[in-house]
Amino acid sequence: MRVIAGKAKGVKLKPPKGIGVRPTADRVKEALFNILAPRIDGVYFLDLYAGSGAIGIEALSRGAHYCVFVDYKKENTALIRDNLDITGLTEKARLITGDAEQAVIKLARDNYKAGLVYLDPPYGKTKIQPVVLSIFNHQVVDQGGLLIIEHDIKDQQWIEEFTNIRQKRYGSTCLSLISSHQ
Repeated sequence: MRVIAGKAKGVKLKPPKGIGVRPTADRVKEALFNILAPRIDGVYFLDLYAGSGAIGIEALSRGAHYCVFVDYKKENTALIRDNLDITGLTEKARLITGDAEQAVIKLARDNYKAGLVYLDPPYGKTKIQPVVLSIFNHQVVDQGGLLIIEHDIKDQQWIEEFTNIRQKRYGSTCLSLISSHQ
C-alpha cells in the first residue's frame, strides 16, 4: 500500500494485520480520487471505518485541509497514527476510536462539518442506512458536500432511502455517491 499522489506520494503505508481490515483496491482508490479531484483541495474530510487510514491519508496528501479518522478497533487507530507519522500528516488529523454512529454524534457536538465523507464499512456486517441517515440528520456533511460509500455490489437494499445517488461499479465493489442537498 502506497500513497498514490500529492505531498506524500510514494510513501509506503503500514498494511493492516490479519483479515479484519480489507484495504480498498488500488483500482478503486484511483477511480475514487479521480472523482474527488475537483473537490479535494482545502476540504475537511471524514474517513469512517478508516482501517489503515489509507483513504484519508491519500486525501490529506492531495490537499485536504484536515481529516477525522474513525475506527472501532484500537489496533486500527494505532496503525493510522503510525501511517500519519510516516507521511508527516499527523498535524492535519484527528483519530477517534469507537462506533461510527457515536462518532458522528460527537463530531456534530463539536460542530465538525466535512465537505467529503467516506464510509468503507465491513462488507455484509454493517447496516449502512442508519450511519448515512445519522450523518445527514446530524448535519456532519456540509451543504453541497458529498458522501461516498464503498460497499459490495450485492448490498443495495439501503439505497432506496436516498435520492440524488450515483453509483460507480468496479468488479464486486461499488462506490455510491450521495450529494448532501437531499
